[in-house]
Amino acid sequence: MLWTAVLIPISLALIYAAKFYPNIIENIYSRRIYKFISQPLSKITGIFPFSLAELVFYIFFLWCIITLIKLLLSIIAVNKPMIFKLIKEIVAVLSILFFMFVSLWGLNYYRLPLSQSLNLTNGEYTKEDLKELCIYLIDKANTYRDDVKENSRGVMELSQGKRYAVSNAYKIYDNIAKKYPVFKGNYGKPKIVMASKLMSYAGIAGIFIPFTIEANVNGDMPDAVFPSSMIHEMAHQRGFAREDEANFIAFLTCIYSDDVDFKYSGTLLALIHSINTLYKVDKDAAVELTSQYGPGLKKDLANINAYWDKFEGPVERASTKLNNTYLKANNQKDGVQSYGRMVDLLLSYYESEILH
Repeated sequence: MLWTAVLIPISLALIYAAKFYPNIIENIYSRRIYKFISQPLSKITGIFPFSLAELVFYIFFLWCIITLIKLLLSIIAVNKPMIFKLIKEIVAVLSILFFMFVSLWGLNYYRLPLSQSLNLTNGEYTKEDLKELCIYLIDKANTYRDDVKENSRGVMELSQGKRYAVSNAYKIYDNIAKKYPVFKGNYGKPKIVMASKLMSYAGIAGIFIPFTIEANVNGDMPDAVFPSSMIHEMAHQRGFAREDEANFIAFLTCIYSDDVDFKYSGTLLALIHSINTLYKVDKDAAVELTSQYGPGLKKDLANINAYWDKFEGPVERASTKLNNTYLKANNQKDGVQSYGRMVDLLLSYYESEILH
């Protein structure tokens, strides 16, 4: 089993080479090899009505606990043959998993920027440009909000529920693929995680698992952010690994939908990121613009904030640190801040597609 350790340097070599050849990664790996592997695998795992990845995670977690207990007992008993055997087993499993991660999906981190695939120009944007974008998004969010369903508390509610949204999410991508063929794909539907409440404690709205090509989503979070979070994970499923790009894809895909629930959720995602960015550069302007929020929009944002506030604590902070480390290790030097860089893409899209 020790021979599997060679998979680690092979994986690292693939990552190192990928950094220098984004064109090859884009055109050979992401658009061909990855699609050839991921689509049939996704359709197979999609047969299961539950998240297969969630089940695999529980099995892996149990294996980790049992193996660590065995290792600890072996160390206490000074059982060198058993210690060596367990170390070989751990190295073998981790080597295989690392190689699978890189080869099945991880190289997508090194593909060409999405802006090139969508022919969006990367310009220099001013504070005024950002303010105009926020005004546009506020207007759209207020308009869409008038057409969505409310629950008894006056908070946005998905018109036909989360299960319906999950079952029909593929149609949203079919729409956007007509304009941007790069988003084409035949993948299994997203999955609502059974332990969604635990995901909330970890501050996780969704997670893509490359080993099963499943887009997993937290089914416990507020309805207003559920569609865009689901579409975000489906962007990862289609080979777009970077967080800022997945967020932008979620916005773009949602607004091209025929479903106002998705339109509103995608616009809300873009507005949250944009107004937060404006707040950092011009606090007064951001505060002034929030006065333009309609009553429904205000209720939804308050509900979203109140929901996540309930789960703040050591688990959420540890999860954020772990996610930050993971992102930095995968060519996203900003770590969790890379989620906010979607605003550059929004500004570029607003200038090239909305204003012109």
